Amino acid sequence: MSAGYWDGKTVMVTGGDGFLGSHLVEDLESRSDNVEIFVPRSSEYDLRERTNTRRAFQDSGADVVIHLAATVGGIGANRENPGRYFYDNAIMGIELMEMARQFDVEKFTILGTICAYPENTPVPFSEEDLFDGYPEPTNAPYGIAKKALLTQSKAYRKQYDFNSIYLMPVNLYGSRDDFDLESSHVIPAIIRKCVEARERGDESITAWGTGEPTREFLYVEDAAEGILDATERYDESEPVNLGSGMEISIRELVETIADVTGFEGEVEWDTSKPDGQMRRRLDVSRAKERFDWKASTEFEEGLQRTVNWFENQHN
Repeated sequence: MSAGYWDGKTVMVTGGDGFLGSHLVEDLESRSDNVEIFVPRSSEYDLRERTNTRRAFQDSGADVVIHLAATVGGIGANRENPGRYFYDNAIMGIELMEMARQFDVEKFTILGTICAYPENTPVPFSEEDLFDGYPEPTNAPYGIAKKALLTQSKAYRKQYDFNSIYLMPVNLYGSRDDFDLESSHVIPAIIRKCVEARERGDESITAWGTGEPTREFLYVEDAAEGILDATERYDESEPVNLGSGMEISIRELVETIADVTGFEGEVEWDTSKPDGQMRRRLDVSRAKERFDWKASTEFEEGLQRTVNWFENQHN
């Protein structure tokens, strides 16, 4: 960490009161006693509207922008909201970057998504393969909206010498995640199902798909650290994966969560529901090479912390 980088700066963190953003703001506060953090909340600044985006820059005087805000959800939410997920994420990012350029912001960090990768990307996913095909259809509108911001980043660096970076975190998990079964991702959804089934004495829970696909997961505090490290030390537009490098099947994941939560019933698989992309694991070497970052939290340790947090909130 280089505390001196943040000293005297004003940092706008969009989505700073959300799941990832709240952890990032805490980490940022710990890095400097002399950093001002501005979080434009959606109730005050609808960042899909240019007038509100301009006002956010006028009100903050931001030197650095970390753009985390997104309209996002799991497979079900993506299937139900393809138009909303495309428009909201594209327009927010495009307007923010353009306004940051107009206000001479010195650094703009964009959070992309691994949903931008082609459906049939070779495993592990390398940043070099990002434009080699169409994303998995379930997530494609969201993924393409986010990938457009990488194109914008490169174009603005070339034409305006605008310093923006583009980071692609894998699926995040941890405390303060979204545990709403209508919109949550797989880890919080299964944690909630297991805990509530255990409390009710249910004999089974239902999980989506076949259980065969694999996923990689990154603990949210590791992600926050990686984003801040990159903002401090990385100054190129080439995209960078942020991940743990691990790979686990959904079936093994559900069994692990059941064990950690103490749910002893059966898992029934609803194969009418989609699996999504069959394999996901990232090549995480570029983050280590470019800004010396590597995830440090072991998966089961992070999972236990997440379950403990949910149990405390739930009770």
